[in-house]
Amino acid sequence: MEPAPAPGPAVARPHTGGVSPAVQQTALPAPPLRDFGGGPFGIYVHVPFCATRCGYCDFNTYTAGELGSSASPESWLDALRGEMSTAAAAFDALPSRQPPVSTVFVGGGTPSLLGGDGLADVLEAVRANFTLAADAEVTTESNPESTSPAFFERLRAAGYTRISLGMQSAATHVLRILDRTHTPGRPVAAAREAREAGFDHVNLDLIYGTPGESDADLDASLDAVLAAGVDHVSAYSLIVEDGTAMARKVRRGELPAPDEDVLASRYERIDARLSAAGLRWYEVSNWAASDSGRCRHNLGYWDGGDWLGAGPGAHSHVGGVRWWNVKHPGRYAERIAAAATLPADGWEELTDAERYTERIMLAVRLRSGLPVADLDADGRAAIDGLVAEGLVALRDRVIVLTDRGRLLADGVVRTLLS
Repeated sequence: MEPAPAPGPAVARPHTGGVSPAVQQTALPAPPLRDFGGGPFGIYVHVPFCATRCGYCDFNTYTAGELGSSASPESWLDALRGEMSTAAAAFDALPSRQPPVSTVFVGGGTPSLLGGDGLADVLEAVRANFTLAADAEVTTESNPESTSPAFFERLRAAGYTRISLGMQSAATHVLRILDRTHTPGRPVAAAREAREAGFDHVNLDLIYGTPGESDADLDASLDAVLAAGVDHVSAYSLIVEDGTAMARKVRRGELPAPDEDVLASRYERIDARLSAAGLRWYEVSNWAASDSGRCRHNLGYWDGGDWLGAGPGAHSHVGGVRWWNVKHPGRYAERIAAAATLPADGWEELTDAERYTERIMLAVRLRSGLPVADLDADGRAAIDGLVAEGLVALRDRVIVLTDRGRLLADGVVRTLLS
């Protein structure tokens, strides 16, 4: 569950008039794509399948019972191959030369439900239509319960270079509240199996602030993470999303809502433990043991790069144009089978103002910071106040969040944009 798991870093506004003709056709709208090819290019593949639905999750995922006969991993993979072929043809028709793919991220959902052979087929669908850079980072998310030493060995042989494992917590009662199905010790074992299979880069995800979680529970989770020897950790505060089973429990009073002060305290606890162990934050919710351990794919999102999002509900961003696919796996497959068109449900061309807003929202969260030169006059005028409040520091004309500022990053963004 690393950042931007399926749609990318921002939510696009739906178009009221339905699917744009420019997206319905194979060719992408040409004028706004003039900048394509100027930087790193990534591919995100969304696997929409889950064995069970977690109570806190609002991602575009489906269990077998919810899908029935309308879609299957086999029909999804056939549709994915079709989308890859159509997208590659559209990019080849652009004036800019298609750059090599620098990162691939397979997320979901639960990609590991496809098994090692299924995930190898996914990467082959990418390779059949796009050129992977020689040093491409290739990541897949995995549920620890659907992995094994043989699974990791198959992925390594297929060309995957990075594994991201969902751990969430080491406390059984916390996992139960989250509706997670893995046993507490399995993520650590899976991380070790991945390292033994030859993966230098392994991530473990944590969720903190779950109702009923204590400081001791969090400490136990951090002990387990550090014992696993991973080189990357993602830690997210629990967010109760509207429409989820957890939101309904909170509304009925069965669970308390997350407490903001507790969340801040837990974040500080996580940062202190990880920093002491040699994992440094490089984005507000992400820590890595080295520069090479950072997730290059997600850095592409935060740096405003280009990416193709393939699969049901996936979002793409290329040259200032964003489009998003139909969400249901059955409709996704039907759209591709009906004609060789992109399975888009809508698109938008970002205005200069929208690009500016996204640049501020994303760059502020990075340890590398936001250059003062990227701000408009109002943003520059707000810097002194943020420095005085201890929320940001100025380093060589770059704004960097302080430790306190990381706790209030959204407020910093609002101030810079106000």
